[in-house]
Amino acid sequence: MSKEQVFPYEECPEGFEGPIWRFSGNPVIKRHPTKKASRVFNSSVIQYGDGFIGIFRGDGNDDIPHLYVGCSKDGVNFDISDKRIIFEDEKGNILPETGYQYDPRLIPLEDKYYIVWCDDFCGPAISIAYTTDFKKFIKFDYPFLPCNRNGVLFPRKINGHYYMLSRPSDLGHTPFGDIFISESDDLIHWGRHKLVARSGYEWWCALKIGPGPTPIEIEDGWLLLTHGVNRTCNGYVYSIGGMILDKNDPSVVKYRCKDYLLTPEEDYETVGFVSNVIFPTSTIVDKESGRIAIYYGCADTYTGLAFSTIDRLVKFIKENAR
Repeated sequence: MSKEQVFPYEECPEGFEGPIWRFSGNPVIKRHPTKKASRVFNSSVIQYGDGFIGIFRGDGNDDIPHLYVGCSKDGVNFDISDKRIIFEDEKGNILPETGYQYDPRLIPLEDKYYIVWCDDFCGPAISIAYTTDFKKFIKFDYPFLPCNRNGVLFPRKINGHYYMLSRPSDLGHTPFGDIFISESDDLIHWGRHKLVARSGYEWWCALKIGPGPTPIEIEDGWLLLTHGVNRTCNGYVYSIGGMILDKNDPSVVKYRCKDYLLTPEEDYETVGFVSNVIFPTSTIVDKESGRIAIYYGCADTYTGLAFSTIDRLVKFIKENAR
């Protein structure tokens, strides 16, 4: 990776024909990256100022996950805070810490930065908060009843409404999962829920399918990376999938790739706290070149980085669409 690059990217290896290729320096976040976190994964990074900033899932030595802020100059080497994020309500009252917090998505939207994550609200439930400076974080009331997770906001209003993808669940390690979409006028009250995509259509997502990073707006609609889960005789396997949603009605799937885009193969993906897991949670897009940097969790232990381009992903999804 060139020192002159401000965008984290590595060219596709010669002769490689897949839709996504891995960073040669993976994993970018290894075990025990801070004094407080033994494992950092399933986190979200965006461009910010002259560098990058992220909301990171950090699992402590007690295995309980919480959220932390981290910064980077190059999108590869991160300085992650030891202090957990403290949330306030809209009146400035400090909110009590919940039992766990995990798998955040960080979305620039209008004049704020929104964090959507899985919180503890009588079970796993989606939470929404915003910040303008990554120092003060204002948390809304819970948008949905438990149990639900993998809340992913669209980066702009569509036809005057906000939209969020999610994957309803249960109290445990959900043995099912489909992608739903919900609509809001104010980011607080949500309704008009619709089914977007069901699991079971392909072997690699036979058990469940869920939204990954913030959808990327493209000429054909919205490019959505997903995670898909299959159950094998040796446990679950999490892979990355892809689909293209309609630009004006994102509940409509225009193209859904029947093949996975990336599946666990490297040691840091196949061996770890939860083996055989690739879990995409954020992308950084260089609009001028179409380059995409994809941050993903590896085996619930590490953070990995992979690359592609909009043209390459769209072409692969269309050519392999169901």
